[in-house]
Amino acid sequence: MSSASLKCALNAIDRANCADPNKEVVAGESITKEYAYSLHMTRWLYELDTAPSERLQIACRAQHIERWKMPRSDYPKGRKSYYEWRQACGRMHGRRAAEIMAECGYPENECERVEVILTKRELRKDADTQLLEDVACMVFLEKYFAQFYADNAEYDREKWLRIVRRTWGKMSPRAHERALALSSQLPEHLQALMQEALAVPN
Repeated sequence: MSSASLKCALNAIDRANCADPNKEVVAGESITKEYAYSLHMTRWLYELDTAPSERLQIACRAQHIERWKMPRSDYPKGRKSYYEWRQACGRMHGRRAAEIMAECGYPENECERVEVILTKRELRKDADTQLLEDVACMVFLEKYFAQFYADNAEYDREKWLRIVRRTWGKMSPRAHERALALSSQLPEHLQALMQEALAVPN
């Protein structure tokens, strides 16, 4: 049974994300983009862990909380600026999640724990952070990879191969298995890209 504090936190995160001015169509219904993203994250969390902790439920729901308030366009173009933006987003998401958790009665140590998870400072070292990253990668592959590819048609083949390999490198073996199963549902050109990127050199 979910605790009252968990319900409080998830509801507050949902209210925040429902203020997103951007929209996404899910099952034929237009809903706010970051709320839709949070639902995708929650669904994949339960795909990878049938009994996730409260902190993981909150972290996954808050992965992109109010991201529209810090648009990519606020930062210069280029890979370095992209990573600076991503890190700034993680810090902002972590702070917001911690604030909400405190308001909902969570102890300080739990608030701080979720903030650390969302900043991903301990990726590969911390099981909770790794699970969050696995979930985010699965959501990207399933829901956003095809559109991301279409929106960046100017990228050459080598850049796309690097993107796929970097994404793969952030995932755990458990997520690799699920991603390979999911790849068969992708458009053929993306299946071919993944096969080429992940092929073992002779």
